[in-house]
Amino acid sequence: MEIYCPSLTTYQRLNTRCVKVGDVEVGGKNPIRIQSMTTTNTMDTKSTISQSIRMIEAGCEIVRITAPSIKEAENLKKIKAGIRKRGYRTPLVADIHFTPNAAKIAAKIVEKVRINPGNYADRKNFKTYDYTDQTYNNELERIRDRFVPLVKICKQNGTSMRIGTNHGSLSDRIMSRYGDSPTGMVESAMEFIRIAEDEGYQDIILSMKSSNTQVMVQAYRLLVKKMNDEQMNYPLHLGVTEAGEAEDGRIKSAVGIGTLLEDGLGDTIRVSLTEEPEREIPVAKILVNRKNLLENYEEEIKKTDSLPYDPFFYKRRKTNSILNFGQQQVPRVIGDLSQKNTICQDDLASFGYIYASKEDKWHISDQAIDYLYLGKKNIGFDLPGRLRIISDYKDGTSNFSGLSIFKVSHIDIIPNDEITFLSCKESDNVFKRLKLLPKCIVVLETDKVCASSSLRQFFIQCVRHDILNPIIIKRQYNNLSVDKTLIYAATDIGSLQIDGFGDGVWINTMHGNSFSNEISFGSLQASRTRISKTEYISCPSCGRTLFDLQETTEKIRSKTDHLKGIKIGIMGCIVNGPGEMADADYGYVGTGPGLISLYKGQSVMEKNINAENAVVALIDLIQKH
Repeated sequence: MEIYCPSLTTYQRLNTRCVKVGDVEVGGKNPIRIQSMTTTNTMDTKSTISQSIRMIEAGCEIVRITAPSIKEAENLKKIKAGIRKRGYRTPLVADIHFTPNAAKIAAKIVEKVRINPGNYADRKNFKTYDYTDQTYNNELERIRDRFVPLVKICKQNGTSMRIGTNHGSLSDRIMSRYGDSPTGMVESAMEFIRIAEDEGYQDIILSMKSSNTQVMVQAYRLLVKKMNDEQMNYPLHLGVTEAGEAEDGRIKSAVGIGTLLEDGLGDTIRVSLTEEPEREIPVAKILVNRKNLLENYEEEIKKTDSLPYDPFFYKRRKTNSILNFGQQQVPRVIGDLSQKNTICQDDLASFGYIYASKEDKWHISDQAIDYLYLGKKNIGFDLPGRLRIISDYKDGTSNFSGLSIFKVSHIDIIPNDEITFLSCKESDNVFKRLKLLPKCIVVLETDKVCASSSLRQFFIQCVRHDILNPIIIKRQYNNLSVDKTLIYAATDIGSLQIDGFGDGVWINTMHGNSFSNEISFGSLQASRTRISKTEYISCPSCGRTLFDLQETTEKIRSKTDHLKGIKIGIMGCIVNGPGEMADADYGYVGTGPGLISLYKGQSVMEKNINAENAVVALIDLIQKH
């Protein structure tokens, strides 16, 4: 299988061309740039200037502003003048959807325009068309006529461009030919790139955004492969669209963006949170700074020049089924109480098990661990029936409770006919022995800085040696802040899950068991490998937004967060819905001032409801179905 990045074992940045965005250079040997987007009304000049400056002072290097129509595009001149008057040279980007005439005006004012190939020259009607090669080529000529005027203006004015494909807004034309797929996302952008290149214009940055991290990662990988095939090297703008808020949004962003950064892909990033835009910047800095750490390390990891799996399509690694680990099971979560001096029933509350003493009954949450590691300790109370114990291996004369976990030094005495666990590092050569231990579950750790690469190499060796033992990914995070721990762990776990690797997760942090548990389940949810709670696909807001996204998201969450497995899209305007909701089950979309439309999938169920009644109507819709 062809490799999609410079190296799978050591950090190497993909060599891309340098594109100037005003005074800021993106790509090449330049630092990875951090950007964000204003949430103010673009016609509110004063507020947009003030918010832009707050973003810049927080570390935003490129500021994006929506221009949904000609009047907003024209007002960018006042906004830019106001920012420059205050001494800031940060380049501005006009975000364009549906309105080529606004793009042409903005391209003469700001340093960069962003267009969405899914709606620049097309309107989405959710219809399927049967194209012949000739009729499809006719459509491409129509797009060329629509797009070339903007290319010429950008070329004349030294304006750069982002061609930003969004998974949820692929045109009916692309969907009809390529389906709702990463391949369709890549082709959507490539059509526009080829037109631009025909005009001698290459000041282009590319993005492949989705709220589904699997789709997002696969699309960027395919894009790099396609660029290699066509001898292109455009810089990449990374982002998970509609990531959400709080921990969930940060974890989801880390899973998507962090996975690609680990492999050297990405020249500029935007973390999309349903929060104030300046709050996105610290998260982006953690992701970029960790990448900088990777650059300074050259660790000995066995080189890989080919892959025994498909990095462009999700498929779980084939394993034996042992207990509730393995091929047909969701990844399991392990909690750790081995460091507690004494263990009581209340200690399990942070792992999703709450004991009601009056009822003598356990209440179990949807994010309750599956296994509990006790080390050498025992407990003096009855556990919930579904919770299993893992304990350190003891000789036959000792009291023993639970399943045994062995060290590598004891691998030769592991019985081959009993269910056991083996704790090892990615550098341990245990493959021949594992062949003889079909009932052994591996607990895999690493102390390498390039954790994802080193752990992935172990999985690759397992695939090549036809090792079918389930593998638990274990990571220990010490001396890191809460935010860094969250981002690092989500990247390490999520990147492997996206490649189909990992049958369990075991995370230890210095910030408490509840926090470790939240990261474990959150990373599995964000990588779409174990769904344990409601998922909210909420956009980060912008000047097009027609209601208070943060307040509305919290209202909807308070009424629906018990609906395990349901995905709810909360979109500020029609640009981001229904298409941008992609695979949401239900949608809440602003369609006009004070008006909301409700969707089931991508079908409108109720139109233009008064916003005051819309949350209740959404709950009624969900209950009805």
